[in-house]
Amino acid sequence: MRARLRWLHLILGGALLMPYWLVGTVIVAPVVGAQGMFTNSVALQFGAYGIALPIAAVSALFPLARPLSVAVAKALCGVPAERFAEGPARSRAARLRTSGWFTLHVGIGALISGATLALPPFAVTLILLPLSAGLRDWVMVPDYLDRPWALALSPFAGIAMLTALAACAAAAGALLARQAPVLLGPTPADRLEAAERRATELAERNRLARELHDSVGHALSAVTLQAGAARKVLDSDPEFVREALAAIEETTRRTVGELDSVLGLLRQDDDNNAARLTGPTLDTLDGLLARSGVPVSLTADGDLAAVPAPVSREAYRIVQEGLSNALRHAGASPVNLWIALCGEELEITMENPLPDRARVVRPGGGRGVRGIAERAALLGGRAQAGAQGAVWRLSARLPLGGGR
Repeated sequence: MRARLRWLHLILGGALLMPYWLVGTVIVAPVVGAQGMFTNSVALQFGAYGIALPIAAVSALFPLARPLSVAVAKALCGVPAERFAEGPARSRAARLRTSGWFTLHVGIGALISGATLALPPFAVTLILLPLSAGLRDWVMVPDYLDRPWALALSPFAGIAMLTALAACAAAAGALLARQAPVLLGPTPADRLEAAERRATELAERNRLARELHDSVGHALSAVTLQAGAARKVLDSDPEFVREALAAIEETTRRTVGELDSVLGLLRQDDDNNAARLTGPTLDTLDGLLARSGVPVSLTADGDLAAVPAPVSREAYRIVQEGLSNALRHAGASPVNLWIALCGEELEITMENPLPDRARVVRPGGGRGVRGIAERAALLGGRAQAGAQGAVWRLSARLPLGGGR
């Protein structure tokens, strides 16, 4: 089956050379004095062949020639798909390789195609000559072949021709299969581009994972704290319980919307997720502080609305994660928050008192501080968090140009 597909691939190569060969005959015919392009002149046939190959090589220098050649080679050469390059040939080396492959394909394919068209009828005739005197008269067999010993050997000659044609086709197909990964495989530039693309996709998915961690983690911490407080006063303060349940409902509804948005982006496999990924910014910070579950004292210095959107989104998530950490480890302890524009940087500082015994509202955490540092680093900034005396302090500095 594989040999037949490769033979078909060679015949396709011969068909692809035909337009170039016709151009070659127009050029060569006046030189050799041929009366037409379909004469029996060997000089015309091979002269046109010699002209056609360079023209074919030049035409294969266009970038789109590689994906077309790769598609055909994948289907017919029997070479694993992962050994081929993807996309148009951008670099000079890739275009030259593609040109070499196309020239090899159509050059060998034309020879095998010509032999496939010419040899089988002749070989079959040789095989049948001893069986039919009428056939010998019809094909006008020369006298030196119309002898008993020649007629006895003609079937073997016909079979040998067919066998030789099949062997040549198999060898040519194997040659193309060996050269396909070499000439159509990825160049160093292609490998670098693929690595960069994978790194970009991984970075984007990490960013989406941070979005999930921060938004869902904060919501779970707030809901857990509100549910625990409501449980303690269930019998003594029904009004507080109703308010807590309403806050839980609002938090979960909002978080489900954010979860659907992020999961929708994760299901899409393209390079535009970063451009479409939107989220809350510092303009909506008041709502976050109101439903955070802890008392927050905010001090803002500067026009926060002027902060670029990418930086503003990351700043919002850093504040959100800081509040989540306060909820997990310090319960409802008050938080002091400072946000200030300092030259070309946005500075964020959060402090909350450390309890005598740190509490954990949501077990299994521990990625929040690292996520904050990653967000800051992606913008070219820096962040750090840790205990300083009796308070837990989180500070981050984000360059305003980091979102460009």
